[in-house]
Amino acid sequence: MFQALPDKVRIREVGPRDGLQNEEQFVPTEAKKDFIRRLIDAGLQSIEITSFVNPKWIPALADCAEIGSEFSDIESVTTNALVPNMKGLDNAEAAGMKEITLFMSASEGHNKANINKTIGETLKLFGELLPTAKGRGMRVNAALSTAFGCPFEGDVPPEQVAALTKELLDMGADEIGIADTIGVANPLQVKQVMEKVLSLCEAKRLAVHFHDTYGTAVVNNVAAMEMGITQFDAAVGGLGGCPYAPGASGNVPTEHLVYTFEKMGVDTGVDLEKLLQTAQFIQDQLGHPLASNGFRAWLGKKKHAEQKAEEAS
Repeated sequence: MFQALPDKVRIREVGPRDGLQNEEQFVPTEAKKDFIRRLIDAGLQSIEITSFVNPKWIPALADCAEIGSEFSDIESVTTNALVPNMKGLDNAEAAGMKEITLFMSASEGHNKANINKTIGETLKLFGELLPTAKGRGMRVNAALSTAFGCPFEGDVPPEQVAALTKELLDMGADEIGIADTIGVANPLQVKQVMEKVLSLCEAKRLAVHFHDTYGTAVVNNVAAMEMGITQFDAAVGGLGGCPYAPGASGNVPTEHLVYTFEKMGVDTGVDLEKLLQTAQFIQDQLGHPLASNGFRAWLGKKKHAEQKAEEAS
């Protein structure tokens, strides 16, 4: 089911939410705002900015209301926030959010660990949240975690992923994000899962979200693109992980996707140099090295160029 590569893709930057939620220290609100502005300046047109979750569970995003209000209405940029329940939906609406993401897992074990509900209970909740959000004029995405493997159950049947995707779309979700939360997928598996999912829905209603535990995230994204997918999640510098998925590493670095796709002739609309500068900014804020090999390579080249310039002066 190989298709010609698209002319253009959309990369949704998830660093401000999925990346920062895993950090032990609280990044100051003004620094978060600067981070998001830099991402916008680099050309990212879709950004997941925060999560309207109880700060008791995710203290790193306790400033969600202020971040949401600041970036809920940015011209030419789509901003998005995670919402876990009706209270989160109310808070997101109060902040002016026009797009939200509901989240669940494709496996019972991770769903219970992540949101303390069975899949059936979560679907019932979505049956309330989705029409309510749509009735308030919001675009609603649904993220389906552990679609390629669960830390508690192992393999997840592709048929199960496809059936849940169809059910969420039938409920009214505008887009489904198929996620490799623990980073165990390989390109063949990606094509097998996506083939099942694409037999039930259009590619334009799907996005993919790969973590880079075994260094396969870029090739997995390429495999999905070869299946017709044009919407991809990534986090600058490889930020992120999952607090309820033991051993999971960060997201695929945004700069890796930009570099790879652009080299393949696929337009991302992102300025790679500005993106890497943004990675340096957030690394300075966090005070520890980012995981991205591409970012480290850029830092090395930058340092070498600065040394050469100093020697020449």
